[in-house]
Amino acid sequence: MTTVETGRSAPPRPGTARPSPAGPVLAVLWAGAAAVVALWWTDTGAVVGTAGVLTGAGRIAGLLCGYACAVLVGLMARVPLLETRIGSDRVARWHAMAGRYTVCLLLAHVTLILAGYAAQDRVSWWHETVTVVLDYPDMLKATAGTVILFVVGVTSVRAARRRVRHEFWYYVHLLTYAAVFLAFFHQLTLGEQFAGSTVATALWYVLYLGVAALVVWFRILAPVRLNRRHRLRVDSVHREAPGVHSVVVRGRHLDELGALPGQFFRWRFLADGMGWTSTPYSLSAPPRPGMLRVTVKALGDHSAAVPLLRPGTRVWAEGPYGSLTAGRATGHRSLLIAAGVGVTPLRALFETLPGEVTLLYRARSAEDLALGGELEAIARWRGARVLYALNGPRGERPPVTAESLRAAVPGLPGHDVYVCGPHGFARDVYEALRAAGVPDRRIHHESFEL
Repeated sequence: MTTVETGRSAPPRPGTARPSPAGPVLAVLWAGAAAVVALWWTDTGAVVGTAGVLTGAGRIAGLLCGYACAVLVGLMARVPLLETRIGSDRVARWHAMAGRYTVCLLLAHVTLILAGYAAQDRVSWWHETVTVVLDYPDMLKATAGTVILFVVGVTSVRAARRRVRHEFWYYVHLLTYAAVFLAFFHQLTLGEQFAGSTVATALWYVLYLGVAALVVWFRILAPVRLNRRHRLRVDSVHREAPGVHSVVVRGRHLDELGALPGQFFRWRFLADGMGWTSTPYSLSAPPRPGMLRVTVKALGDHSAAVPLLRPGTRVWAEGPYGSLTAGRATGHRSLLIAAGVGVTPLRALFETLPGEVTLLYRARSAEDLALGGELEAIARWRGARVLYALNGPRGERPPVTAESLRAAVPGLPGHDVYVCGPHGFARDVYEALRAAGVPDRRIHHESFEL
């Protein structure tokens, strides 16, 4: 590792970490699932015979699937409490898990209900399927919603996502709203738990309308207000390293955004071929009066077009999001570990984190050190350290192990560690940090690879 180090200045006063509401939020979500099962239990008489068992199990799966659909949509409504206090990456993982639960419950619901009805009517499974789809109220819409949900589920599998363009996946994923809408009405018209129960029906409407209100407010109205208020435009584009460019965005009243170093926005550059895609890019410098900056590496069609942006291009932004901020710090010493373009949020934190700060930057070569000059200038200005982990002359990677980390950073277990980089790198660093004795509560990381 190569080191740039200067004499230390008096450290600023450290912040105080805020407790994450993740535990209470999960408790509420699981309590809702228990209430849904209780709804079936209190409204169901004796379960008799094979047909009764299959139908009962199918109805439980259907109720839970309906509840999971509401949770699925609510988790991606970009509610600030979830996005900034719990963390966008954790919420995204919850959403992915909820999606898997939803598809499995949907499959169980369809299979068990049709099997139960077929056993009750003593007809073939195929005959019962045709009857239910064509003759039961609201079932054609529910069938269309079911097909859409399965398509969304298949395209969300990691192996499938790697083979399709992000834009295709994104717009297919938006069809989840249509699927949930189409499937909603058959729950009330055919669900025994809602027939004759005004309270249960009202609560189901409250659940779905509440989630819809969150989506409309935070995904539509709030972004419209933000962009009408701040009038963002591209100011300039600068090359930082091979395939890496910074975009300076200017606007009005940007101090009102409340953006923090380490956070990100979802950016939509309204240029030819780019306006259809919204992509998350972290702030690569602390917000300045009237100015925001992001640094982007060319990894796909959208990011590769960033260097072609012209000054004056209109920008549509949503945010700020993310919890990889100074608010996570528990003490006055911090270690930032970045790989590749993962340095962007950590560069902003390197300038602003209170206390004693060390940055470890992993890259292939010195030429690939995006923002390296800025990092060294910050290190000199605030009396911090920059450590570089570069490949050897034959491309061999320097190991980032518990031993090397302890040797490079004295008193490592007492540091808050911020990690940003590719999924595999972040996983290996996390394991090395835990082996080096860093408590889990001091390791802070955000990743969007699901």
